[in-house]
Parts: sequence; structure tokens; C-alpha cells
Amino acid sequence: MNPITLVTNLLFFQPLVNLLLVLYAAMGRNFILAIVALTVLIRLLLYPLMAQQQRTARKMQELQPRLQELQKKYGKDRERLAQEQMKLYKEAGVNPFGGCLPLLIQFPILIAVYQAIIHVLALNPMAVIDLSKLIYRFNGFPALATLLPIQSQFLLWDLGRPERIFVPVGGILIPLPIMTLLVILTTWWSQKVMSPPATDPQTQMTTQLMNLYMPLFFGWISYNLAVGLSVYFIVTNLISVIQFALATRDVRRLLPRWLARPRPAAPAAPNPPAASPARPKKTEPARPSKARRPAKEG
Repeated sequence: MNPITLVTNLLFFQPLVNLLLVLYAAMGRNFILAIVALTVLIRLLLYPLMAQQQRTARKMQELQPRLQELQKKYGKDRERLAQEQMKLYKEAGVNPFGGCLPLLIQFPILIAVYQAIIHVLALNPMAVIDLSKLIYRFNGFPALATLLPIQSQFLLWDLGRPERIFVPVGGILIPLPIMTLLVILTTWWSQKVMSPPATDPQTQMTTQLMNLYMPLFFGWISYNLAVGLSVYFIVTNLISVIQFALATRDVRRLLPRWLARPRPAAPAAPNPPAASPARPKKTEPARPSKARRPAKEG
């Protein structure tokens, strides 16, 4: 065994196997709940790195106008352009490679989670023997070997095997990859929510391509590997969106556009025209009454 594999097994694979078994026992021997709990724990551990990645992406987005000015000014001098860009990053306190660290850490964790799911389910006797070699044994630790074999069935799916559900339509079996479709939809949603708004056509085109290809890539992985990994992907996407909403305090980006768009304010009712002051009525002076003349006496 090469040193890299040995370190990966000691740091990621074997701890995840034992943690998954402990969660399986704590969740009433429900393996899908154990996968969900494992995903939540992993996302909580990675949250500081993910928050740092989001802050870096936000600062990089704010620097886009100034970076475009540098490209226009030093576009023909690549060396000077690189120097000015690094100077700008230093002034803004931004590490342009800081967003890559969470991705580099997640990759070995993803591989370890998949291997842990496959090994814990132990689909054949040889796998059970290999699993028994990975279980920790020391005083005070639960006897995890007594949990075997693991119950891998969940509704229509065997969590340790690829998703293969077919529906007969007109005498033809049509595949119905429900979990794969959920992985594609949740990946697309999380990418769309967490992608910063583009400030130029090139960045916008790149973002659109990433939002298209990444869901299809993870969907392809989900369809060809064990269903338990699809559960991990789905829960990861949902938790990522929730963490993003908590970090940015921008819940409106989670909603569809027709719900997130602010409603136009109702037009204010026109003020009624000011009433002109009532003119006082002219009172005519009273005419003196004519006194009756006394009647002449005969």
C-alpha cells in the first residue's frame, strides 16, 4: 500500500466506516438516516472552509470591474498585468486560490464516503471479512461487529447498488432514475443559488456552462455508483443551500424569480383637489320699511 493511500485510509476512510456504524446503531438501524446524519456532520465540520470560500467569491466578484480595467490597460503586457492583479488582490486582502481549498478537501472525503458506504453494506462474504478488519476495537467502544449485516434496502432501492428502476410502457421498459434526477435538480439549484451574479458576458457564459455541466456530471456519477452516494449528494446540496442562506442572510435568492422579485408598490391614491375656501355670502342691507300713511278722515 502506497503512503498516500495509507494516510487517506487512516484519516478519512477508516474513521468514516466506524462513524457510519455508530450512526447506524444510533438511528435505530436505519442506514439511510445514518447517511443523512453523516452528511450533516461532515458539512458542519467543513462549514468554516465553505464560509471562507463564499467570502472569497464575493470579494472576487466585487473586484471584477477593477480587474477589467487592468486588463484593458495592461492586456498586451502579461507580466505587468499579473503583477498589477496580485497587487490588487493584496490590497483587497483576497487570496485568489483560497476558494480551491474546500474543493481539494472535499474530493478525498467524497471518495472516502463512497468507499465507506460500500464497505459497510458488505454485499458479499469477502466484503464482510474486509469490514471486520476496519472496525475499531478497544474498551468502552460499542461492539460494532454485532450490527452486521447492515440492512441496505430502502423502499425501491438497494443503497449499496446502482439505481436500476424500470417502468413498463407499451411493452418497453423505460428507466426511471428517481434518485439521479433528484441529484441533478438539487445540484443545479445549489449551483444557481450560490453562484455570484456575473458582471461581464464572459463570466456569465462560464457560470451558465458550469450550472449546466456540473449537475449532469454528478448525475452520471450517481447513476453508475451506489444509491447511498446519491443520498449523500442530495443532502449535501440541500445543506449547502441552507448554509449559504445563513451566511449571506439572503433568503430571497432561494426562491424562484417570480417569488423573489419585489412586488411593485401600489400607486398612491391621488389627493383630492383642495377645496376652495367658501366665499361669504353678500348680505344686502335691509331696506327701510315704508310707514303707512294714516287714512284720511272723511
